[in-house]
Amino acid sequence: LKEALVEGALTGNPVQGVRFALTDGQSHAVDSNEIAFKLATRGAFRQGFLAANPIILEPIMKVEVDVPAEFQGSTVSGLSRRRGMILGSDQVDDSILIAAEVPLSEMFGYSSDLRSTTEGKGTFSMEFVRHAAVPKETQSEIIKEYERQRAEGNK
Repeated sequence: LKEALVEGALTGNPVQGVRFALTDGQSHAVDSNEIAFKLATRGAFRQGFLAANPIILEPIMKVEVDVPAEFQGSTVSGLSRRRGMILGSDQVDDSILIAAEVPLSEMFGYSSDLRSTTEGKGTFSMEFVRHAAVPKETQSEIIKEYERQRAEGNK
């Protein structure tokens, strides 16, 4: 089972949050061996896994952005465009500290965008918070791309 969890059926990525219970099995003197049991386990897992409507998870980052007060609106809207959920904002002197949770996949290129939006005056930091389900349309696209790559023999 551990081998089947290393490469999931949806995208080839590791699977987590699975519970597996073996309720019955038989052994035969002729055709029972380690490989046969591994293949049977892998097949059973794949069948049950796909029937359970699995979801793809993505890392969610806690993002803290420090910008001058005049750039608060454009910074908040920029985070929202990146599927960010604004948690709050605090004013510290002439700066605004904005806290948000944003998917990591949406944060690529943010440093350049923030510098452009704030005339180079904004800074940000981020740290991992949790995993969350990707949107359904994104999951469909990821699965299609994985299947295309497998058909081409790239994976």
